[in-house]
Amino acid sequence: MNLKIDKLTKKYSGKVVLDNISLDLKEVQVLALIGASGSGKSTLLRLLSGLESFDSGKIIVNGHDVDSKSDEAYRKKIGFVFQDHNLFPHLSVLENIMLVLEKVHGMKREEALPDVLRVLEQFGLNEHSDKKPHQISGGQGQRASIVRALSIHPELVLLDEPTSSLDPILTHEVLNAVKLLAEDQKDFVIVTHEIGFAKEVADYIVFMDEGGIVEHGTKEMLSNPQSDKLKAFLNKVLTFVNEL
Repeated sequence: MNLKIDKLTKKYSGKVVLDNISLDLKEVQVLALIGASGSGKSTLLRLLSGLESFDSGKIIVNGHDVDSKSDEAYRKKIGFVFQDHNLFPHLSVLENIMLVLEKVHGMKREEALPDVLRVLEQFGLNEHSDKKPHQISGGQGQRASIVRALSIHPELVLLDEPTSSLDPILTHEVLNAVKLLAEDQKDFVIVTHEIGFAKEVADYIVFMDEGGIVEHGTKEMLSNPQSDKLKAFLNKVLTFVNEL
């Protein structure tokens, strides 16, 4: 993944949530965005997807200029996994995935089905494909959401805190599923509070605070933070984890 962000600013109702941020990355496979809630991580992810417009600046993803009028073809190359799985409650896991492929991407069912079944099996969901969302766990629902994102063969997968509403056991289950993306050499950007996971899986990390990028670099920066803000953030996160 090649990503260039130049002087990007985003406001909601006059409030600045991304403040003139810039970043230039080349050949990064797994990018993790970390920081406290409200730091702008999820907003940046939505702008990368082309789902929302921004006020000023530029975003270039793999040579594609993403702007406020981002084209449908670009958005169809992006797989997005939300904080909650967003599965349609009246459809089975399989039909949730097939609906996107057939209605949005115009694929024929007989052509798409074998590949979908293969990925469902890869993520341990083949036995749950005919179940509706209320019949499976939150972790299984998020894994189904990941499969749905992968089913379109995306150029880039974006994951917005996919474990935020899960207990520790289900969090571990979903993070193991995300690790499969890394092992399959999929390019993805993940917003996460799981610092240990970011350190293990990401090859580049961006720390955000109050709408700005405070520090960024390889995973080694988590062991040797340079800024006072990152030091304070890691101290709070790691102290809390160690006290559990």
